[in-house]
Amino acid sequence: MAPSLALAYRRRWWMAVTAIFENLFFSAVLLGWGSLLIMLKSEGFYSHLCTENLTGAPNETFIYYNGWPSCIEQEEVLNLGFTIGSFLLSAATMPLGLLMDRFGPRPVRLVGSSCFAASCAVMAAAAYNPRVFSILIFLAVCLNGFGGICLTFTSLTLPNMFGNIRSTILSLMIGSYASSAVTFPGVKLIYDLGASFRVIMWVWTGLACMVILNCLLNWPGESFPAPEDIRYTSGGVRGPVDRGQVRHPPDRHDGHRGASVPLCRSVCSPIFLWSVVTMAITQLRVIFFMGAMNKMLEFLVIHGDPHRKNSHLCLLSPTVGFYSSVFGTMQLLCLEDLHKSDPPTRDKKIQKLTNAITAFIFTNLLLVVFGVISLIDNLPVQLGAFVLHTMVRGFIHSCCGGLYHAVYPSNHFGSLTGMQSMISAAFALLQQPLFMLMVGHLNGDPHWINVGLLVLSLAGFLLPCYLFQHRRSLLKVQAARTLILSFNQATVENNILF
Repeated sequence: MAPSLALAYRRRWWMAVTAIFENLFFSAVLLGWGSLLIMLKSEGFYSHLCTENLTGAPNETFIYYNGWPSCIEQEEVLNLGFTIGSFLLSAATMPLGLLMDRFGPRPVRLVGSSCFAASCAVMAAAAYNPRVFSILIFLAVCLNGFGGICLTFTSLTLPNMFGNIRSTILSLMIGSYASSAVTFPGVKLIYDLGASFRVIMWVWTGLACMVILNCLLNWPGESFPAPEDIRYTSGGVRGPVDRGQVRHPPDRHDGHRGASVPLCRSVCSPIFLWSVVTMAITQLRVIFFMGAMNKMLEFLVIHGDPHRKNSHLCLLSPTVGFYSSVFGTMQLLCLEDLHKSDPPTRDKKIQKLTNAITAFIFTNLLLVVFGVISLIDNLPVQLGAFVLHTMVRGFIHSCCGGLYHAVYPSNHFGSLTGMQSMISAAFALLQQPLFMLMVGHLNGDPHWINVGLLVLSLAGFLLPCYLFQHRRSLLKVQAARTLILSFNQATVENNILF
């Protein structure tokens, strides 16, 4: 039986701490794909594609991982699995929001943790005979992506129980989700020390079952109410409060309630459409780098020269593994709490819009610099690209959320965020044909693809340009209202005097 909301409130700190760790180890771990890919190759997943195609390329030199050959065909199939899994990780946000509104976070979290446990179990079972069960890796990454986003999405409602520190708890939830890409690099370190891949996955399955148990014991059956809907006291939750008795904070202006604004008007607005374009381009850039990173690093070592590939064969796998682990470790930077409260101003909407403009300009500049560094043919320099990639991935969702909060009614926030995530995830599916083009026609050279993505990322500056014009129009309207008020006040004073 699910605990009551009052009992859950008394356990809120336990729930918050465990939710942060659960996000870190069980949410978006699939984004640490570079390390998982090496482990899958070392276990022989789809390596039979290399031996089956020997007749077509008898002189091809393979890279061997733990005695298993690796080839282009294997890379393409495994990257397809990552593409599908990462798509579910982003695209499932809108239907999950609808399910949470209907059933609350508890059943969604139970389903998500069960899916994650099943994904680890499927990987472990498939590793017993990878030649036969390699196809199960698609099922595993789909369950992993869907289960991970379920855990993340449900944890975002938990900060409602923390009153004044709600924003800080929310930042930690988002940071732990973004930092979960470090998990597979950590698992790979254990794997490199000699632990069996199957044992690791079975242990991970058991830990995911602990998440299920924690949810059963501590998460209430009802949704966590917003701070203005119930009265939190030191003794717990007293119960629902009549909305007429609730005193809203003075900065909660009526324009944000948006009861009379239809959703279609927000969806069709230029700001939302430009934000979708910006997010879709950024998502494609980020996901493509994650999926193709190992192949890019490999090219930087051998420069596409088959003779150099033969001479560097013993160094190639350790070098790629090292840089992949470094990239994964840098994801912990996302744990940093970057939340800043808005300065007290007379018009918070304009101030929030100004903050959104600044945030998007800064993030797009980071994305462009990241694209420029990716063009540099130097392996150590790519460490800078790793840092910038992590910063962009950590900032871009906060930028978009801040923009929607500043411009649109609060009751549209979830729908707009879900729609934007679905569209961006669908656009990011282009990373699979780009990857096939890179390893096929371009012989592993990512240069021209990086050039194209760099040019495409410049379109991200169109959104802050439009927002700047929108801000100017708001300031003109505000100035006109101020002038009218001053004129009316002067007229009233003159009437009093005369």
